[in-house]
Amino acid sequence: MGRRAKKKQGDPESLRELTGHASPKKRKADAGIEQRRPAKKARDSAKPVQKPTKSANSREAVKHKVKYEAQSRDEDSWNGVEEDEGSGGWEGVQDEDSLPAQTRCVIPSLFQDSDLSTDPGPTSDSEMDENEDSDEDAPITASNFAARSRALDARAAREAQLDEEEFQMAAQASADEFEGIEDMDDDEEAVDGPESEDVVLPTAEERAEEKKAGGPELHVVQKRMRECVRILKRWKASGPKTGRARSEFVEQLVSDIASYYGYNDFLAEKLFQLFPVAEAIEFFDANEVPRPVTIRTNTLRSRRRDLAQALINRGVNLEPIGKWTNVGLQVFESSVPIGATPEYLAGHYMLQAASSFLPVIALSPQPHERVLDMASSPGGKTTHMAALMQNTGIIFANDANKARTKSLTANVHRLGCKNVVVCSYDGREFPKVMGGFDRVLLDAPCSGTGVISKDASVKINKAERDFTLLSHLQKQLILCAIDSVNPGSKTGGYLVYSTCSVTLDENEAVVDYALRKRPNIRLVDAGLDFGRPGYTSYRGKSFHTSVKLTRRFYPHVHNMDGFFVAKFKVMKRAKQAKEDDEGKSEIVIDEDAPPEDIRFDEKEDEEYIQGKSVLAFVQRGSGSQLTDFTEAKRRRLKAKGLRVPPRIHAVSSVTHPT
Repeated sequence: MGRRAKKKQGDPESLRELTGHASPKKRKADAGIEQRRPAKKARDSAKPVQKPTKSANSREAVKHKVKYEAQSRDEDSWNGVEEDEGSGGWEGVQDEDSLPAQTRCVIPSLFQDSDLSTDPGPTSDSEMDENEDSDEDAPITASNFAARSRALDARAAREAQLDEEEFQMAAQASADEFEGIEDMDDDEEAVDGPESEDVVLPTAEERAEEKKAGGPELHVVQKRMRECVRILKRWKASGPKTGRARSEFVEQLVSDIASYYGYNDFLAEKLFQLFPVAEAIEFFDANEVPRPVTIRTNTLRSRRRDLAQALINRGVNLEPIGKWTNVGLQVFESSVPIGATPEYLAGHYMLQAASSFLPVIALSPQPHERVLDMASSPGGKTTHMAALMQNTGIIFANDANKARTKSLTANVHRLGCKNVVVCSYDGREFPKVMGGFDRVLLDAPCSGTGVISKDASVKINKAERDFTLLSHLQKQLILCAIDSVNPGSKTGGYLVYSTCSVTLDENEAVVDYALRKRPNIRLVDAGLDFGRPGYTSYRGKSFHTSVKLTRRFYPHVHNMDGFFVAKFKVMKRAKQAKEDDEGKSEIVIDEDAPPEDIRFDEKEDEEYIQGKSVLAFVQRGSGSQLTDFTEAKRRRLKAKGLRVPPRIHAVSSVTHPT
């Protein structure tokens, strides 16, 4: 028997047998017919039948044809039977004798044609899939190879069509979701006048009363913020129709931001002024979301690929941060504490924010160099530099807070950094303590406005005086860091200044101050391919044009903590000779210049040795010669490494005769 013939349903019973043995109740009739229906997967449990020969197949085909014609004749006999519309109520029927003969004859027509159909072929996709699956289980032979191939192609075509339909439905749903939303940044022509006029701004007294009452309701603040943002973004078109000043909308929006996100009014306004209106809302929203957990591979003890595989085996879901770093990994979820794994305790990686990679990448310390980290605790940047230097050279890791050096020392030992010297000095004293560094990293103390997602206390504990004091401290530290750099370094001579703040007082203003106070430095490219350039002008303030070489990073743009990075190149001081209006010549001598070959007059030298007073030289008009003599002697002593006495006159002024 062929495969198709084997799955055919048996001959239907005659009408007489159905009407004679049918149950008077509909439920029993249903059950009787359902019992006669073949199971879908009955052939799965059946034993495989040996394939008949060709002659047997021919005989079975003839029998199947005759049987099919007989079934067709039986089905045609039902075409003249009409369904009685009044046969729907069977509840009152007690026995078979009370049923009319016509109604009993129509019982089979109450069921669907598919129940009485003689074609057992699949009528749904699921049944077709089941049949195909069972066909795949059968052995492949030369006779069914072509049929199997066509079946697989048809199945692949159906799946591709279903995928295409699902994609189109998803695209249509997405289009319907965003239908009607206008692009407010590009379209500033059409404005809904009545909707703009509905915006009601509370007065200052009403806002004060709201604060006393605990603040307005949340949905009221959200709606008012949306309306203010919409109007401010299209102010040229919608502003005049409101009849209110733009400053009123800005003031109301800042007040709502402060109450909605939990900032004090001063900091909310200070941060709001850094961005356009819509971007400011994105910045405040991003500060409410924690940044991704990132780790830095310690290349002194492991490779990133090996570390990633080891952590994946422990149930950690991670991936590389980006193309800009080859040691960073971003952790999405972990079934184990990421700060207590054996790899962490063995020093294979360091828990470190992605933004903390940036200053070290910009500084790019080289092996065998002398490097200073002025504010190094807890040691993430210090150990990163040690890895880049391959444990060669020397790194002075300084921190003004002696208590914080404990964690610094612990991380240095855990990560296996052997070229680090930990010290605790005030950064402003470092040029006096030691200098001559090839590279200096200054991650200055700041307000922390870039890491609000980690420390929410910044929202309320920062006032205007805090920014003034911090800016003053940062200006002192950056000048001391510049003086600590060796301008004659063959491989270095660089300084990197960074903060985890986004305010201009702590970033561009400090950099511009350093450029004005130290003419022997210039800004260079930080070597970072991403990030926004620094401000060259802001609210009436203008900075040096080279400040655009600095880089800014924001949480809502780069998905990392707010950060600022600037890189300086320190050069030698050149000799300068200036002449003022009174005709006095002011000589500035480069102390780092090599000693010159200066010859002295023997007579003047003899008079000096014999004890002639210095006043005699001045009275004879030889004050300039005395200055040259003392400065030359100071240079000789300095070249020999001897102690140099203090100057009597650092700069000499000689009046030229008229």
